[in-house]
Amino acid sequence: MKKKGNILLLIISVLWLITAACGSKKSIAEKTGSAEILPDDIVELRADQIKLAGIGLGSIESRTLGEVLNVSGHVTVAPQNQATVSMPMGGFIKSTRLFPGNQVTKGEILATIENQDFVDIQRDYLQARNKLGFAEADFKRHTDLYKDDVYSEQNLQQVTVEYKNLKAEVKSLEQKLMLIGVDPQGLKEDNISSSVNIISPLDGFLKSVNINIGKYVSPTDVLFEIVNSNNLFLELSLFEKDAGLINKGQRIRFYINNETEVHYAEVSNFERSVNSDKTLNVYGTVTSSCNKIFPGMYVNALIDESDNKVSSLPSEALVSFDDKDYIFIWDKEKTESGQPFTEYRMVEVKKGISNQDFIQVILPENLDPLKVQVVIKGAYNLLSAKKNSGEMAC
Repeated sequence: MKKKGNILLLIISVLWLITAACGSKKSIAEKTGSAEILPDDIVELRADQIKLAGIGLGSIESRTLGEVLNVSGHVTVAPQNQATVSMPMGGFIKSTRLFPGNQVTKGEILATIENQDFVDIQRDYLQARNKLGFAEADFKRHTDLYKDDVYSEQNLQQVTVEYKNLKAEVKSLEQKLMLIGVDPQGLKEDNISSSVNIISPLDGFLKSVNINIGKYVSPTDVLFEIVNSNNLFLELSLFEKDAGLINKGQRIRFYINNETEVHYAEVSNFERSVNSDKTLNVYGTVTSSCNKIFPGMYVNALIDESDNKVSSLPSEALVSFDDKDYIFIWDKEKTESGQPFTEYRMVEVKKGISNQDFIQVILPENLDPLKVQVVIKGAYNLLSAKKNSGEMAC
């Protein structure tokens, strides 16, 4: 009730100022013997009247309107942009300098781990590699002798088996070394070590650090979690009944932490099956950049059903009068009897589709939407004064 009273008081004040202005102008006209006759679609106001009526100007915008789907979900990252780091053979943590939240780069050392088994694998690999060198030379020699009918086929087969077995052993030990982060090509007899480095597999920040110096970790333990937040996704929950309204490329407007700042995404994929709770997941690629968006954040989102853009205005810019819809546009500035006035023109329009805040306007053919300024605030004050006074112009 208090709000309605304030609106009524504002309208009465506007009417009083306009009436006073009209009376003042009529007095001047009577003294001068000249009276201005304004067209029926023109409204003129002084600066103080404009301020009291709360008149605000804006432009006609090209917007995507229509039905929207209200959904919720959270921010996530693609599987290839997050990593869980473990050590396949386990061991004792020798050193680390990182904390959760630290930025890391691909190839950076995350920690150093010790295990006696690392020494055994390196020794076995070097021994097998040395034997393979001898076996390869022996294999070539026996092959040449066999060609010259000096050596028997049975002896050649035995040498071949030994050579291939050693080759397989060296290859398997190479894979074990690479698994624990040791480069087989750089390994020599004088650089065998009981400790190896744990390396970051990608760029990002540390979501979790689950180690400390001296801690024993097993192959199944998660040591680090790394997330690359450069390419974020939305995972949204959509009701089954709305599944047919979703297509790739649709625009998503979303909000985080109950903030008013809008962020944008685009539908990139959606599930083809319905979950037990009769919902399905929709995935959107975040297209706007914002340092405040992090994986795991809860979001409220609006999915636009259509990408078609139309001429639109805030809903409060349109007024209805005698079953017709109008907007007020700025017409010109002028001076009369030493006083500045602003003229606004009342233009009939047609309504189109709308959403919560904006509405499509179909303009007259002779009106260029790029060249007009529209009253987007205070339009109802102008209309109320016209309806109550019988004539806005004076």
